[in-house]
Amino acid sequence: MMTSIDKNVSFYALVAAFGGFVFGLDLMNISGAIRFISSIFSLDDGQIGRVVGIGFLGVVLALFFVGTLCERFGRKKILLGIAFAYSLSSILSAFAVNYEMLVVGRFIGGAAFASITVSAMYIGEIAPANQRGKFVSVNQLMIALGILLASVVNYFFIKNLNSITWLTDQNIWRYMLGAELIANVIWIALIFKIPESPRWLIKKGRIEEARSILQTITPTEEIEGMISDVQDSFHNETKTDTLSQLKNLFTKRMSLILWIAIAYAIVQGGTGMNAILSFAPMIFEQIGMTTEDSFMQTVIMGIVNLAAVFIAIFTVEKLGRRFLTLAGLALVVVAHTSTWMGFKDSTYVFNPAAMVNIEQQLEGATVDLTKLGALEGKTFANDVELKAKLAEIFTKKELPLASGAIINQSIVGIKPMLILFGLFAMLAAFNMSIGPILWVVFSEIFPNNVRSVALPFAALVQTLSSWSISELFPWSLSNFGAANVFLMYGVIGLIGLIVMFFIMPETKGKTIEQIEKDLVRT
Repeated sequence: MMTSIDKNVSFYALVAAFGGFVFGLDLMNISGAIRFISSIFSLDDGQIGRVVGIGFLGVVLALFFVGTLCERFGRKKILLGIAFAYSLSSILSAFAVNYEMLVVGRFIGGAAFASITVSAMYIGEIAPANQRGKFVSVNQLMIALGILLASVVNYFFIKNLNSITWLTDQNIWRYMLGAELIANVIWIALIFKIPESPRWLIKKGRIEEARSILQTITPTEEIEGMISDVQDSFHNETKTDTLSQLKNLFTKRMSLILWIAIAYAIVQGGTGMNAILSFAPMIFEQIGMTTEDSFMQTVIMGIVNLAAVFIAIFTVEKLGRRFLTLAGLALVVVAHTSTWMGFKDSTYVFNPAAMVNIEQQLEGATVDLTKLGALEGKTFANDVELKAKLAEIFTKKELPLASGAIINQSIVGIKPMLILFGLFAMLAAFNMSIGPILWVVFSEIFPNNVRSVALPFAALVQTLSSWSISELFPWSLSNFGAANVFLMYGVIGLIGLIVMFFIMPETKGKTIEQIEKDLVRT
């Protein structure tokens, strides 16, 4: 039976992690909206990548300040500020009148991802040691819920595009992006109901406030011992400003912790999960699916995401962080290898049957169908050659609306089952291992006296890794082809598996202070 302490910790963790829900919404909403945005603003591959990737640059900027702000104002107030910033982002994005305004809106929206860093910090500081992994994994659960809900909403819009009178090719993306504002308002209201981190209060000398909060989340007999342990962990240091914490972080004593964090951050972002989610409909069209079917697949992706996160939540304290990380990376390698094999032999043939199907599928779209004559009777050896030809034939406004139908009606030699297995295996691997476990590890391995800058620094590395993959994904598909892109992700996963095998520790069941004693070199 759940105790009042368990209920309190669960509620506080869910509220802190709600930014992950907003991030999941945004990730899938932009994946559904990007084709329509590309058409209405006539974007090239670089601009398409920037619309998706600019949010990661926004969080890069935020992470330079979030540690200092968390240290000065506390975790709760920063979460609240992030929620307000993301509300502004939703409004600017939904009402954007040009590409530049949309980019600014999404840049501000990077604050939502910064919330994952702050919530991991907050949850790690309120959760009991034997359940911390489960509660920090709630971050990924909320992301998965956001992804699933956005996938369902996007599919509803696409399914009813021709039957709802107020929904058009020109405004559908505004509804997709604007729907996030509802979640932001709910999040703001909930943040007012959670307390400040007691560890931060102890650090600031506000012992009585911390003791009052600890009474709601910690057994009475453990409170005084925890306060004493937290105080001891600061080693009597009086300097806790950002510069002092940074100097302490980049010392030889912290070198093992830094290597673990940096390696994990690069691998998690570099294996391509955010790119797959952000451009999911585009990837499914490469397999040969219609637009509607590709959006239906994103709903299935959302369900797989959610199921995998539940596996992580219920096994992280049993199997441990190290086992789940290594097993997940091994499955990532298998998944990307399968996707590469599925794409590598595909060609594109424009025979009479394909031409008829393409014309039927594009009927009603704002595309000049006479341009299709330039493809009749031709065969392309790979998707790179085909996309180069399509870029010559169609305008930037037509290309996003036409390319999907052209690809899925002309592709031959593809092995869709291998690709589907690879994509869904990747989703499962990420969400039951390196997705949530990264934040668990980040919340645990950094000592109290550097946490406010160390966790944002590690998140910064992860964000840069994710940003580079997402920003370059459309350009990579056009210039290297789908097969080679997924092969590259697989190689990154393999390198990560080898590195993490040698340096990844096990931290389950240990307090933050115990982990510090194990990992910090004397």
